[in-house]
Order: sequence, then C-alpha cells, then structure tokens
Amino acid sequence: MAEGYCVKCKAKKEITDGVEEVMKNGRKAIKGRCPACGTVMFKILGGKAAAVPPSAPEPPAA
Repeated sequence: MAEGYCVKCKAKKEITDGVEEVMKNGRKAIKGRCPACGTVMFKILGGKAAAVPPSAPEPPAA
C-alpha cells in the first residue's frame, strides 16, 4: 500500500486498511490507519481523478 506520515508517532509508516477516495476538489487521496497506534492517516496523491463524462442523450427514433 502507500506510505504516509503519522502525526502521533512522528514517523513515516505504511498505511494499513487504506481506501482510495476522491476529495471535493477532484484530487485522489488514500485514507487509512497507522499500524502502530491506530491513528487515521491521510495521504494526498498526485493528479486529478478521471472524471466520467456525462452520457449524451440519444436522438429520438423517427
């Protein structure tokens, strides 16, 4: 999984139980737990999430 910084342990650790999320601004992030103390860890990933284009309405059959 991803490596993040635990604020409570003050060290870089591997994120356990990580889930990839999309933030409100469209960026991807991983949210999980610290393996040592169980504190929530959050790591912002690079780039924007791929937006799914809305499907175009089908023309009426004549």
